Formats: sequence, structure tokens, C-alpha cells
Amino acid sequence: MGVDPAERVGFIGLGVMGQPMALNLARAGTPLTVWNRTPARCEPLRAAGAEVAAGPAEVFRRARVVFLMLANGPAIDSVLGRGAPEFAANVSGRVTVHMGTTSPEYSRGLEAEIHAAGGAYAEAPVSGSRGPAEEGRLVAMLAGDPAAVAATRPLLPPMCHETHPCGPVPNALLMKLSVNIFLITMVTGLAESFHFAARHGLDERRLLDVLDAGPMASTVSRAKGGKLLARDFGVQASIANVLDNNRLIAEAARASGVASPLLDVCHALYRETLALGHGRSDMAAVLHALESRTSLTGP
Repeated sequence: MGVDPAERVGFIGLGVMGQPMALNLARAGTPLTVWNRTPARCEPLRAAGAEVAAGPAEVFRRARVVFLMLANGPAIDSVLGRGAPEFAANVSGRVTVHMGTTSPEYSRGLEAEIHAAGGAYAEAPVSGSRGPAEEGRLVAMLAGDPAAVAATRPLLPPMCHETHPCGPVPNALLMKLSVNIFLITMVTGLAESFHFAARHGLDERRLLDVLDAGPMASTVSRAKGGKLLARDFGVQASIANVLDNNRLIAEAARASGVASPLLDVCHALYRETLALGHGRSDMAAVLHALESRTSLTGP
């Protein structure tokens, strides 16, 4: 016998973050139906017991709550069939949960259209990169009407060790952008610290030890400090993704008249890192932009 659709959960988008998140749901025993544009990304989910759908519409037919972990608004619109007749058929009577990062205004508009089509909608963006996603240690920010939040929140623990309610849409995305300001500026500052130490002939291992022993130590400083020490830029959160997040924050800041001077400097550095060919590298690769500036201005 199959699982009642009222109990089944859908997950669309099995990228760097989505695949480990969905795997944690499947391994926790969640009846899961998944789909990804690149079919090979579904195979670990199939091995973990999830159903693999032939397309997004099949996920929506089989599930009551559908998580979307997709790169941007156009990807979400394509999966939902937004602007086409199938949109209402997909979302009506279901809870669509947007877990990626888009502009707050995009999310507000999507909620309105889903409600008009007879569906429910929640935002649940997460804080954390690939490592915490694999460990089920992400932090969720949850927003939406009470019914959508009530349907979504019990499903998050296999993916997220904490969930913080943020009120109505788009407050969860605004909270995520606020968190990302600190993340982006912190990692950029850490890379600059390593660059400064290296150019003065200091022991970078000792720098990391000093940081670990003091009040600035964090899981981020340890993870990114380790990558900077080893010059390991294997992706956890890519330069291209961070640059896109930076752009979203800058647009939201400009729209509300909020100054963001530190973020503006970071935006320039990540844009330079992308231009140097490191778009698919981890955000710690912003070190390359700092090194490039030094080579242009140094003696």
C-alpha cells in the first residue's frame, strides 16, 4: 500500500544544500517524493527510500507539503508552472515551502498568487552551509500564515536543529538577509586577516590557534579558517552564490533607504573574485581578490 498523500512530503531541488537536506528527511523516515532537474542527483535519495518523481507536477500530486530548495525566482517559477494553467493545479490544496534565498518582494508576490490559487505558502530559509546541511544542524527562519507554519514546522527537525518563527511573509527572508550581512562581512574579514598575516610572514596555523582560543571563535571561523589555512576552496557556499545573496541584500537595503557600507565593499571583492574565475569556489576564495589587489598596489 502507498503512503497517503496527506502524509507524504515533497522535495524539489537537490543541489549542494538540497540533497543533504532531503537525505536527512528520508533517513528520519519521512515519506518523501523528490525531483531534480539533473536526474543523477536523485539516486542517493532513491537509495535512502524516497520516491523519485518524473517531474515537478508529480511531486505536487503525491504530497501535501512540498519543499523547494532552488537557486532563484526563475527556477521556482519554472517548477511551479507560474503563469501557466498548471500553476493552480500544482499549488491548490498544498503547502509550498520556499527554503532558498530570493528577494523579499519576490516571496511576497509568490505568496499572494499561491493564496489566490487556493494553496498555502511558507518561507523557511536556512542559515548554514553544506556541512551543517549534512549534519542536520541548519537554523531555519519560518514565516507565513499560522496554518502554513503549523504544517511546516514539525517537518523541519531532521534538517534544522533550531527553528525561529519570524511572523508573516517576507520576514523570514528579511531575517535571512540580515544574518547573511554578518556572515559575508565576517568571512571577508577573516580572509583579510589571513592575507595580512601571510604577507607579514606570520604562522597562519598560529593565527588560527589564537582565533580559536579567543572570544571571536565560532564554527564559521574554524571552518573557513581551516579552508584558508589549507587553501582548500572546495565549495560549501560558492562565490557566485554569495555574490547573488550580496546583491539581494543591497537591493533590499536601497529599496528601504538603509546604508550598507561594509556590504558594498564585500560586493566589490566577491565580484572581483568571480571575475578572476573562482565563481564555483567556496566563499573563502575571496582571498584571491585580496591577493590580487595587493599585487597591483604592493611594492
